Amino acid sequence: MAQVKMHTARTTLKEPDAAAEDLLSQLGGTHPRLVTMFASRERDQQALNRAVRARLPQGTRLIGATTAGELDNTGIHEGSVVLSALSGDFEVGLGLGSGLSVDAIGAGAAAIKRACDDLGVRQQDLDPRKYVGLVIDDGFRYKKEELLLGILEKSQTLVLVGGGASDTNRDPAKQSALIHVDGEVAGDAVLVALFKTNAPWAALRSHWYVPTGEKLTITKVDESHTRALEIDGRPAAKRYAELLGVEDIRQLEFGTPQGFAVRPTALRVGREYFIRSAWKPLDDGSILFANLLEEGTELELMKMGDMAGMTRAFFTEEMPRRVQNPQAALLFHCGGRMWYASATNTVSQLAETLRAAPTAAGMNVHFEIYSGFHINTTLTTLVFGAN
Repeated sequence: MAQVKMHTARTTLKEPDAAAEDLLSQLGGTHPRLVTMFASRERDQQALNRAVRARLPQGTRLIGATTAGELDNTGIHEGSVVLSALSGDFEVGLGLGSGLSVDAIGAGAAAIKRACDDLGVRQQDLDPRKYVGLVIDDGFRYKKEELLLGILEKSQTLVLVGGGASDTNRDPAKQSALIHVDGEVAGDAVLVALFKTNAPWAALRSHWYVPTGEKLTITKVDESHTRALEIDGRPAAKRYAELLGVEDIRQLEFGTPQGFAVRPTALRVGREYFIRSAWKPLDDGSILFANLLEEGTELELMKMGDMAGMTRAFFTEEMPRRVQNPQAALLFHCGGRMWYASATNTVSQLAETLRAAPTAAGMNVHFEIYSGFHINTTLTTLVFGAN
């Protein structure tokens, strides 16, 4: 039988050594192959890394990131550290690519090459049935689509899932994110953790929207390809407001009761809908998107479903259907989902759904990665099981 199992621990202790001692004592005598650490941003990440690393068994690998909130089966937390210890029938190779803001494609290529070298496999030989890549990037560099080009250049069928390291600070001038790879803590970087296993696994994603059949076309973008200047041949914000039936374009802001979070856009790929939502209406009448835009792209308007109900069904119905005997789930939960849940006083209902998940650990992220796409307003997860 091939399987991957997970044990988790969480602490709110602030002092690094005390926090590490608390976490490792909760894990007991386990000897994991890989430990993930999701830690609130205000902590001393270097000291926390040293303290945890010193207490891990020899040979155990360590990855992690700063968060905008930490997840486990007891709920969604702030100011804590959540650890997961993964053991069982898998091998893992780790790679860190630096300099995202200068050369994101090169950083992605370097990360996957180092992970492959760590495992002793060529990129061209990655069998997508046995290998899967977990990707964590510095979310505030906004380079997901470029770094994915680098990761997938020589292994285009490799499945990827993950999200952006984050921060609870809402001030763009003060936000920053850090990534942990064994004893290294780095910003402006991307991590690839490459798993090889014969155990059941799947990269999955869940959102709480349903398609409407109503479409719009991005007809003009700016030189950065992140701002829609025109939609359906008309000023972008005005056209979107018209589609949503709101009078003031300021009501479109993501997280507002009638805005982008209620009726986001999605890219349809086959039968899948990847949420690539508008983000901010700007004073010049354009709309800022989180992802890159191309003129002529047709997007479908989605509508809100049952937030907690659809998330619970994802854990109780889709996961067991897609992964035999699910045992472990690494969760990358969009910060935008938390933003909207907070605005609508539904955080407790959303957090309660985590009790229905298999053993889980994760974080609120700054945008998500799924199957080579940069998406948002989504929960992405890497799930392992037993056969």
